Amino acid sequence: MHPDDLEALTSKRICCNCVGEPFLRALIDKEGTVSECEYCGDETSNTWSMGTLADIVEVAFNEHMVRTGTEPPEFKRALYADPELGLTWYREGLETVEAIECEATIPSAGARDVQTILEDRHDDIELGRMGVETEFAANACYEEKRTDAIEWHWAWSSFENALKTEARFFNRDGAALLARVFGNIDQLRTKPRHPPVAAAGPGHRIKHIFRARVFQSDTKLEEAIGRPDLHVGAPPVRLSNAGRMNAKGISVFYGATNAAGALAEVRPPVGSKVVVAKFEIIRPLRLLDLTALDSARDGGSIFDPTLKGRLERVAFLKTLGDRLTRPVMPDDEAFDYLTTQAIADFLATQNDPQFDGIIFASAQTKTGRNIVLFQAAALVAQMNLPRGTKISSRTLDEGDGRPDYRVWEEAPPQPAQVNEDDPFNSPMWMHTSVTDVTREPTLRVDPASVEVHHIESVQVRSTAFAVRRNNPTH
Repeated sequence: MHPDDLEALTSKRICCNCVGEPFLRALIDKEGTVSECEYCGDETSNTWSMGTLADIVEVAFNEHMVRTGTEPPEFKRALYADPELGLTWYREGLETVEAIECEATIPSAGARDVQTILEDRHDDIELGRMGVETEFAANACYEEKRTDAIEWHWAWSSFENALKTEARFFNRDGAALLARVFGNIDQLRTKPRHPPVAAAGPGHRIKHIFRARVFQSDTKLEEAIGRPDLHVGAPPVRLSNAGRMNAKGISVFYGATNAAGALAEVRPPVGSKVVVAKFEIIRPLRLLDLTALDSARDGGSIFDPTLKGRLERVAFLKTLGDRLTRPVMPDDEAFDYLTTQAIADFLATQNDPQFDGIIFASAQTKTGRNIVLFQAAALVAQMNLPRGTKISSRTLDEGDGRPDYRVWEEAPPQPAQVNEDDPFNSPMWMHTSVTDVTREPTLRVDPASVEVHHIESVQVRSTAFAVRRNNPTH
């Protein structure tokens, strides 16, 4: 195109009213200047030059659209070349002018002008002589580009490596990455009725959590069924071992949405006994549901410069649930749990919004989901027993091989006045840590739900793969 013709074309004006795409229309109305529109004749609205519009379209197409192939994929060419099959190949996508008109929602004449400007920018005489199609050629076709999260995966791998080999407790780069990943995550769209942030507690769908604990001693088991609030709930600080979502010494509550899931998660050995109990959630909680992220989506205008980053973040989040809940071998737990432990600490104390816990898929069973409540939300309310109540538990043999577990409560006469608000007034105060006094109870055990499971066998599901041996001597 002659330079004078190109200058005249790029100088043409288009008003905000001729642009139907909301983001682009608002941008022109905000940043444009009042001038006569070449496409509708309006002289009172803000306008942009077609050169400026072409700049915006070019950036948007480079980030969100891809030019489709001019021939069938190589693995399908033989099918279309076979005359007996009679197959006709059609190129995918919209032709350039139609794609511009569709995405920007501008008049056809304006779309043709933008295409002409951009084709001229990418014109290549040598490629033209060889018949090679260039970007924004009139007969080129465009479709939406698939979003990848390569940069996010690379940053995440670096974060995991840094936790293991560089800075574990004061990692600014790691904290910045977690803020990018989880910040404002409550605003993401997911499947209907499966939001990324789940409310739990009174009046909500998740009203209770099941928890299991393995016992190999009858004495400790009888203690647990007598006081499940103390012995089946989250362990005290001094007994808290490191887990997927907590470092050693940080007491959290691991549970599941059903009893079968709770039982499977503790992986009990054959011959052991497992106490399973239901805990009611007695105050509102905010939980991050990792199982909802595989359907996470974001959207907006391709002309919004923030869209690409948001889409890449969502593409990464769709894989995050599997990353955080993949099975970990016992020998690898010390290192492989560092990432999930750091995430739990961040979500509980630093993220915006903060969370009380996480819902995640079970690595042990397909039924139900796992729930971990962070330290601030892991406290179980003590059972409402009169002061000085004595608890005794024992196992009775009914003679038919079926044990009968019994619990007796003996309450002594009560004094006339007792300050029930004083935690040290309870005979169980020795089970309470300093942090327990300042925390608000979140859970209340249902004593009637307590069950003892005798583990008689464990079912192993596996996939067998043959080993082929090549021996040249045979």
